[in-house]
Amino acid sequence: MVPAMPTRMEEPMTEARTPVSSDPELAISVRGLRKSFGDVHALDGVDLEVAPGTVLGLLGPNGAGKTTAVRVMATLLAPDAGEVCVAGLDVVKDAAKVRERIGLAGQYAAIDENLTGLENLVMVGRLYGMSRAAATVRARELLDRFDLIDAAGRPAKTYSGGMRRRLDLGAALVAKPPVLFLDEPTTGLDPRSRLEVWTTIEELVGEGRTVLLTTQYLDEADRLADRIAVIDRGRVIAGGTPDELKDRVSGERLEVRLTERADAQAAVRALSAISDEPPLADGDTVTVGVRRRAGVIVEAVRRLDEAGVGVDDITLRRPTLDDVFLSLTGHVAESDADDKPEEKPA
Repeated sequence: MVPAMPTRMEEPMTEARTPVSSDPELAISVRGLRKSFGDVHALDGVDLEVAPGTVLGLLGPNGAGKTTAVRVMATLLAPDAGEVCVAGLDVVKDAAKVRERIGLAGQYAAIDENLTGLENLVMVGRLYGMSRAAATVRARELLDRFDLIDAAGRPAKTYSGGMRRRLDLGAALVAKPPVLFLDEPTTGLDPRSRLEVWTTIEELVGEGRTVLLTTQYLDEADRLADRIAVIDRGRVIAGGTPDELKDRVSGERLEVRLTERADAQAAVRALSAISDEPPLADGDTVTVGVRRRAGVIVEAVRRLDEAGVGVDDITLRRPTLDDVFLSLTGHVAESDADDKPEEKPA
């Protein structure tokens, strides 16, 4: 959550920024965003656009730069270079006004565990300048909305992970912001809690709010995002709707799970003849884009058997966002890259 109160941003390190020309038709506009931490280039020329009332999914592995981008857009870090405009305002020159128009919920719930759910939301309302009475009314509205009213008087430390995440989302909505930044909001949640958060996000967008959602989960981006930007090593490497990105990976996908992980490269060599693109190996799984459907499983099993490669399972399926990410980066989105400073909690 980001209270609308003065916050000193980290000082820019090097290059001068270009004045922002805000586009009133965009809720978020980012041009040439750069941010470094010493020798680590966390963001290396990022461009993003988000239309009002839509969801942009910022998709990438740990260390890709997602959280750094959110912290810049939320006025918590100053960019080294580039143009960043949120709700029509420059995030550096108009930082205080930007904070009045945004909500932020991160992958680590920003709540005081020793306070009750009600006390947490009242505290946030007071930080936004509300009277205690107005903050209490708003807090009860949000607790009711997020199905937490029965737990309003309990300390937050007694809440489940899903309840804490819903309380954090409630805190981000206290000031009724038009733009929300949700930084990996379902990380660490069980499947039921993830679905509850997804439903909440869909409801918020249905009310006209704009959401920038960072995630490692491709199914999450596929369900929630109107458009997706794939970020890897500080750069946006692809963008479009989920269907447009899937269309970049043509044909069926053959997925082979090997008996021995050590046989992955032998499997890649054996299966390369049935694909127009190089097979991709990740651990004990090899994924192959196939030219035709008829007889391909039989041919794949024959080739692997001739190569002495054992198979645990083999499946033919339509392409997914996982395939898109694999084809673009050579690794899956859930895999851990070397963590950069921006991906660790503040």
